[in-house]
Amino acid sequence: MRKKILFITGSINQTSQMHQIAKHLKDYDCWFSQLFPDSAFLKAIVKYTSFANGTVLKGQFRAKSENYLQQHGLQVDYGGNKNKYDLVVYCTDMVVANKFKQTKAIWVQEGMIDKRTFLTSIVKALGMAPYFTGDTSLNGSTNICDIYCAASEGYKSYFANNGTDRKKLVVTGIPNYDDHSQFIDNDFPLHDYVMVATSDMRETYKFENRPAFIKHAAKIANGRQLLFKLHPNEKFDRARAEIRKYAPAGALIYHNGNTNHMIANCSELITQYSTVVYTGIALGKKVHSYFDVDELKRLAPIQNGGTSAKNIARVCRSFIEHQGGKEDFITQFKFEPEVIKYCELQYA
Repeated sequence: MRKKILFITGSINQTSQMHQIAKHLKDYDCWFSQLFPDSAFLKAIVKYTSFANGTVLKGQFRAKSENYLQQHGLQVDYGGNKNKYDLVVYCTDMVVANKFKQTKAIWVQEGMIDKRTFLTSIVKALGMAPYFTGDTSLNGSTNICDIYCAASEGYKSYFANNGTDRKKLVVTGIPNYDDHSQFIDNDFPLHDYVMVATSDMRETYKFENRPAFIKHAAKIANGRQLLFKLHPNEKFDRARAEIRKYAPAGALIYHNGNTNHMIANCSELITQYSTVVYTGIALGKKVHSYFDVDELKRLAPIQNGGTSAKNIARVCRSFIEHQGGKEDFITQFKFEPEVIKYCELQYA
């Protein structure tokens, strides 16, 4: 019988990344499960309250990902109850089911990690479950999984400095953010505008002063054409009304469309907490972010010609076939990507 792998999915980005990795593991029996509550506390939150509606555990976020799995004909095992698995591949290490604690586990970075806050320090110091931070600031830093696949050397150091054993960390790059040069040749008809990529902070129960952000973007544009690309999870009508009220007349608003193509054609990119800032950096754009831009350039995902999914699959294959103990694998495994074709625009 083929060995079985369970991929834990979350957002659409995380789900599509897991799918890409699984495409390189067709000789294994691959299954998928949306992130699910394991503790009695989380189960109660999901079942009896609306607090989880802004997370991948419930509501539209879970629905979108599960629709993706169904549309692509992938095997679904919500909660991982149908099979005994040889490997679990996580999109987050902030919620890890107790029943998989002894199963080989690999964590895959999705994108940007939220800023650490005072609350992050408290949760970490008290040994509380990492989801009590209310954000992703501890994602990748719990040291729970056996292997951690990081986007870059910068992120490898970041996770190591914040709690994960450096020996567990492997720089593989991450799917969806490893081949930005492909977006340069596109059919988006507009060019040379100042682009604003918003975030879904309010939809995930975080504070945002959207009018102030819009006015800030208008000041940066200084009379140049503004184009707003709204986060797909945002309440479109509310966001559009705010832009119409606080942005200069003639500002363009897009809710759908290829964000990467829009970034490739812009002259300057303004973001909040969005991972798409890495697209702008890779393509040599002047960028603005609520994060420190110099730090973002240090952390930015490597550009390897779109081979990250294959790299991660190689790590999965090596680990699942390893006959010795987990610690032995960590000590012995030497990762050498088959293809490293750095983009000429790599974070100049």
